[in-house]
Amino acid sequence: MIASVLGGSAPVADPDLALTSSDNDRFGAGPVKLAFMTDAPLISVRGEAVLEVEPEIARLHVHVQTQESDRRRALDRLVERNEQCLDLVRSYGEAIEKLETGGLSITPLLKYRRREGDIRAYRGTVWIKITVADFTVLGELVTRLGDLERTYVNGPHWQLRRDSPVYKDAARQAAHEAVSRARSYAEALGSRLTGLVELADEGLTTDPGRNGPHEYAMMAAAPGIAEAADGGGPEAIDLEPETQTVRAAVEARFRATAPDLESP
Repeated sequence: MIASVLGGSAPVADPDLALTSSDNDRFGAGPVKLAFMTDAPLISVRGEAVLEVEPEIARLHVHVQTQESDRRRALDRLVERNEQCLDLVRSYGEAIEKLETGGLSITPLLKYRRREGDIRAYRGTVWIKITVADFTVLGELVTRLGDLERTYVNGPHWQLRRDSPVYKDAARQAAHEAVSRARSYAEALGSRLTGLVELADEGLTTDPGRNGPHEYAMMAAAPGIAEAADGGGPEAIDLEPETQTVRAAVEARFRATAPDLESP
C-alpha cells in the first residue's frame, strides 16, 4: 500500500483505486490518496499426498425375504426371519460397530399384470446394514448369514471411518509437499519465499481400488454351503482386507523475492 500527500512525489499504482479528496472528506480525513501495489512475484503450486492403509471397518448389506400366498403369513414369516438375522448379528457383541434396518417392503405379486385383483403371492423384504469393526469374525459372520433361509448377503465393502486420522495425515502431507515444491521453484530462480497468499483444498477422496470392492453374495441352499460343515454351521470364508488408498491435494500460492534471472 502506498500513501502520499497530494502534491508529493510518491507513485500511485492505479488512479482508479485511489481515494479522492471528496471521498476522504466523507470519512473526516485530510486530502490523502491511497492505492494498492504489489510487485512481489507469485509462485503457484499443487501439493499431493497418497497414502495406502488398512481398512478400519467392513460393511455388509443383508436382504431378508419371504414369500407367501397370504399377506399376514408373509408378514409373520418376515418378522421371524428378521429377528433370527438380528439375533445372529447381535451375538457377536462388540465386534459389530453398528446394526441398522435400512427399510422394509411388502409387495403383492400379480398373476396377470393387467388384472390388479388377481394376486398370487406376497413378498416381504427387510434391508439390514451391518458395520463390522473386528475382521476376525467377519468371514464366519458372512457365511452364517448366507446360510439363513432366503437371505442375501452383499459385501464386505472395506472402508475407513469418516473421522479417520488418515485423512488429516494425508492433507498435512499434501500441504508440506506444496511448500516444498514452491521452495524448490524459488531456489531455482535465485529467490526465496516470503509469505503465503492462498491455500485451497482441492479434494480429499478414498479410492477403495481400481476394480472396486470385492463382493461375496450367497443365497440359502446354495451348492456346497450346507454340506461344508458336516451337519454343523457353515465353514468360515477366508477374507483378506483390501488396502485403502487415500488421496489429498491442495493448491497454494506464495509470494517470493525478486528472482535473480542473470545467474546461470
